[in-house]
Amino acid sequence: MTFDVFFALVGFALATSITPGPNNLMLMASGANFGFRRTVPHMAGISLGHMFMIVLIGLGLIRLFETFPLLHTALTIASVAYLLFLAWKIAHAAPPAEGKAGGTPMTFLQAAAFQWVNPKAWFMALTAITVYAPSQSLAAILSVAAVFAAVNLPSVSVWTWMGQQIRRYLTSHNRLRTFNWTMAALLVASLALILKPVSG
Repeated sequence: MTFDVFFALVGFALATSITPGPNNLMLMASGANFGFRRTVPHMAGISLGHMFMIVLIGLGLIRLFETFPLLHTALTIASVAYLLFLAWKIAHAAPPAEGKAGGTPMTFLQAAAFQWVNPKAWFMALTAITVYAPSQSLAAILSVAAVFAAVNLPSVSVWTWMGQQIRRYLTSHNRLRTFNWTMAALLVASLALILKPVSG
C-alpha cells in the first residue's frame, strides 16, 4: 500500500466513521444513559466487529450475495427489524438512577454482531475492500481492516463522549425521556439508508 493510498484510506475511514449513523447515534444515547466507561465494550465491539467484517468480506463472503440475491433481501428485513427493536429500547431506557429498572448498555458481542445488520457498516466495508484492496490479497485486506479499526475507535468515542457531556443536562426524567425519544426517532430515520442498495 503506497502512502497516497494509505492517506486516502485514512480519510475515507475517518469520514465514514465519525459521521452520523446507527452506531454513532446508539453510542451517543448510551453515553448519555450509562456514561463513557460503561459504553466502552459497545465501542470496542463496533470497531473490532467491523474489522472482522471487512476481513470476511475481503476473503470473498460478498460473493454469497452475488450468487444468492435473496440473502440481501433477508439482510434488509433483519436490519429493519433489529433497528426498530433498538430504537424501542432507546426510547424506553430508564434514567440511570433507577438501577435495575433501567436498561443495560450494549455488550461487546452484541455490538460486533450488530455490524452485520448495519447498512452503513456494509457500505463502509464493501467500499474499503473494492477501492483500497482491489487485489484482495490477504496482506491488503488485513491492512485495510487494521487501518479502519485504528481510525474507527477514536471516532466513535467522540459520540460517546458527546453523549456523556449531554448527560449533565438530562437531570430530570422528562429531559432524559425527550432525549431518548429523539435519538430513537433519528435511528428510525436512518433506516432510509437500508432502502438504497448496499453498494450505493
